[in-house]
Amino acid sequence: MQESDYERVIQELDELIHDTKELIERFEATGMKGQMQVDYDRLLAIHDQAVKDQRAHTLTMLNDHP
Repeated sequence: MQESDYERVIQELDELIHDTKELIERFEATGMKGQMQVDYDRLLAIHDQAVKDQRAHTLTMLNDHP
């Protein structure tokens, strides 16, 4: 992958992380966390995976393009 490809993927993951975090916060603020626990847990899993993927892409980009 080119550096620009990594940057694009990292940016898209950043947007996903931001949007998912906002949705998690809305779940918590409105009490939906308790009413929709399965969906809340899925949001946490999506957020966690996106953070891990973003970190992996960042490290790979830095190693491939010093």
